[in-house]
Order: sequence, then C-alpha cells, then structure tokens
Amino acid sequence: MLSVYDAILARIALQAGVNCLLVGDSVAMVLYGYESTIFATVEMMAAHVSAARRGSPKTFLVADLPFGTFRRGLKPAMKAVETLVRAGASAVKLEGVSGNEKIIVHIVESGIPVMGHLGLTPQSVLGLGGYKVQGGTPESAHRLIDDAKRLEDLGAFSLVLECASRAVGTKISTNISIPVIGIGAGVGVDGQVLVASDLLGFSNGPTPRFVRKYLDGETLVANAFGEFLQDIENGDYPSDSESYE
Repeated sequence: MLSVYDAILARIALQAGVNCLLVGDSVAMVLYGYESTIFATVEMMAAHVSAARRGSPKTFLVADLPFGTFRRGLKPAMKAVETLVRAGASAVKLEGVSGNEKIIVHIVESGIPVMGHLGLTPQSVLGLGGYKVQGGTPESAHRLIDDAKRLEDLGAFSLVLECASRAVGTKISTNISIPVIGIGAGVGVDGQVLVASDLLGFSNGPTPRFVRKYLDGETLVANAFGEFLQDIENGDYPSDSESYE
C-alpha cells in the first residue's frame, strides 16, 4: 500500500503492482507544507482523491476522513464520506475507536467500507504527547489489542497500525481476522504502507525510523533542476532539435 496524492504517482504505483492506494491527510504536510495533518480539509482531500483515481482507475483507493469531520456528528461525517466517495474513493479511513462507534457502524451499513487507524494517530498527536511509539507498556498494548478487536466487531474491513512495537503488531495481527497494514509496526502484520514521497527520498528533514528510502529523490531532482539552469545559461537549451523551423 502506498500513500499518493496525484495522478502521476498513482499511475506509476499501478504499473509497479501496488495493491492498494491511500490518499492520506498527510497531504497537508507533504504537498502544502503545513506542520500537521489537521489542516487537511474535505475539499483538499477530494481534489487529491480525484487526481489519484484518474491516474489509477481500478486500484482500490482509501481516503482519509480529515480532522473533525467525523467528530461533529453523523450528518457532517456522512457528508464528508459522500464527497470523498463521489471523488473516487473505494473506502474511507478514520482514526481511533472510542466515540466513533456509531459513525463507523453507520458508514459500514451505508455500504462504504471503513478502514480503522490505531497506534500513533496524527490527528490526535497533541493528546498523545507528541509523535511517540504506542503500545510500549502492558496496559497500552492491551488497549490497542482491544481497540483492534472492537474495530473488527464494528465492521471495519482492515486497519492501519502506526508506530507500534513489533510485538504488539504481531499480536494484533494474529488476534483479529481483518488485515493489519503496518507503518512502523514491524514485519509481523499483514501488509505495509509508506508515504510515496518518503520512500522516494523527498523528505527534507528528519524522517521516522520506519521510513526506508529507496531513492535519493531530493538530490536527483535538485541535480536535474541545476543542469536545466546551466544549459539555459550556456545556451545549450533548447538545441536545434528541440526548436521549430
């Protein structure tokens, strides 16, 4: 699973054989430069869902429900769900369980698949005391396992487990029947997700421990831009073959 926000990367992900796409609310940080995911809006998410869908017309695509949309009541939650599904989402993802039970059940009963999100939940990072590994104590580990079971019972078809210990990731995966997609949750889960720009090396600051960079994209693109500038200054671009008579 890859988190992408545009048609180009969605198309390439399809060609590479990626099974599932996530248009995450991390778009607010990655593409818009905000300091957290809480600045993502339904309109912002819908625009990027639509773009990713056009790049990958048949891939299963999950869209994040942005901060606040599902905590204001059933009506605002369903309006957000409808907007994202009409934009091209195959399913929606929301963070946490407590207080969301009725919303989850209603969305599922409306025919829209719901993916849960446990562990480090960025929309509530202030309440968690920052970006920290979750499930580090027996009490918090048991709470995560219980929450995963609750999500399954409520009808969630899958869940993302973020920034949890390997033992907790394995325990949750073996205790529930729905797929657990990890991001910093060890190898004992059912699948993995990364933000495409992290994987490609476009992070311009410290990255989480779980991010593996498969490409030094920052350097490669900077070098290409530099060569373009140099060719212009030297009069080498455009060449005769790149010009019209």
